[in-house]
Amino acid sequence: MKKKNNKKIIYKTKDKSELIREELGINYFTEKETPTIVIPKSKYPKTTIYNDIDLNNWKDYGDIITDSLWLLGARDKSGAHSGEYHGNFVPQIPHQAILRYTKKNEIVLDTFLGSGTTLIECKQLGRNGIGIELLPNMVKRAKELILQEQNPFKVKTDIIEGDNTIPETVENVKKILKENYESDTVQLIIMHPPYHDIIKFSDNSNDLCNTKTTEEFLDKFSQVVKNTYSLLDEKRFLVLVIGDKYSQSEWVPLSFYTMQKVLENGYKLKSIVIKNISGNRAKRNAEQLWRRRALGGGFYIFKHEYIMFFQKR
Repeated sequence: MKKKNNKKIIYKTKDKSELIREELGINYFTEKETPTIVIPKSKYPKTTIYNDIDLNNWKDYGDIITDSLWLLGARDKSGAHSGEYHGNFVPQIPHQAILRYTKKNEIVLDTFLGSGTTLIECKQLGRNGIGIELLPNMVKRAKELILQEQNPFKVKTDIIEGDNTIPETVENVKKILKENYESDTVQLIIMHPPYHDIIKFSDNSNDLCNTKTTEEFLDKFSQVVKNTYSLLDEKRFLVLVIGDKYSQSEWVPLSFYTMQKVLENGYKLKSIVIKNISGNRAKRNAEQLWRRRALGGGFYIFKHEYIMFFQKR
């Protein structure tokens, strides 16, 4: 800022991160664009079998990300969304997945529901949602939060308390599909499993966070993929949100291990997205300590996770 003719001239400077993004041509998603949910269709809309995006108006869908690097802004706290549950994912992830891979009134299945983020997004976007959750306390909290969310599109949401690694739970999903939706299948599956033992969510022996080894974790995760395969419509999508871990002085690529398990169970890989992790609660108050550890240990601090998109063969 300087004075000229007794007037103040203010120069707006860009911060370092903004300059880097501009140089690399990276979009920083802030959800300021017109929401896809309110964009009108053209007279003769051109859409795919798996979403409502009108390709004749493709330039209008500025809020839908098509890059493989997602730099998301602050966590969406609209409606009933809550960040109180340590380890839940940001609502922007299911928001993007639902808009990209479903049509209005279709059915989304979340196999690791947690506090209900996906089903809250379903209500906001006009999709029906079914969630599976192992822990009774989380089922109770998810129901409370989902009930708080308005339901302008009059969609249905259902929560099944159960172990997603056993066939009986899948049978319960099938029963709900028939009774509540007159359907045999869902049109999108979202999976956000524990990143093995990074966060201890419970003492339940069936909780994937309590598996003793990486191999056991992967076996149980693979069972979830296998169990739910028949629930998904042909050619529709499965979205996996997963991160890696560091253990015994070694980087453990859980993301690529779990990716392989999905591929082994009848899916093909369509895309891999890298998403930034900002303000990780577990490390927020100890950034300098982690930096010192990284410098001494020869590793890099986790600042990203993966969102993988698969299509049923």
